[in-house]
Amino acid sequence: MSNDSDAFDPTASEMEALKRLEQGAVQIDLGLPVAPSERLVDLGFVATTADGEPALTARGLALVRHH
Repeated sequence: MSNDSDAFDPTASEMEALKRLEQGAVQIDLGLPVAPSERLVDLGFVATTADGEPALTARGLALVRHH
């Protein structure tokens, strides 16, 4: 059985951002963008919390664990 995340091929920087979100370590001083790429948000891998912070969704977590 295939899911949508199988067809998504993240860039290296997108994958790094997802991994850092999983670790709760997205920081400006690490050279990562303040906001996740629009593509990650549009595809449902990242959402925005009520505080305006990026958050990994269940779908994003599945992608991180798949890679």
